Amino acid sequence: MNILRDFGLPELLIILVIIIILFGPGRIGKVAGELGKGIRSFRDGLSGKGGDKKKEDEPQPETAEEEKK
Repeated sequence: MNILRDFGLPELLIILVIIIILFGPGRIGKVAGELGKGIRSFRDGLSGKGGDKKKEDEPQPETAEEEKK
């Protein structure tokens, strides 16, 4: 198990460069954003905040006329 002891900053930088080359910086940002949303959803589910709650980001139509537009 000495492999974990020898894992330092140079090795992490090499791995980071390889990941950026393989996936590209744009895709890494998307993956990180989705990961953050998943973690937030998981935490909300554990605390009881998630579930049937509607998204607050979407504006809700107030009348039937606005729904038709």
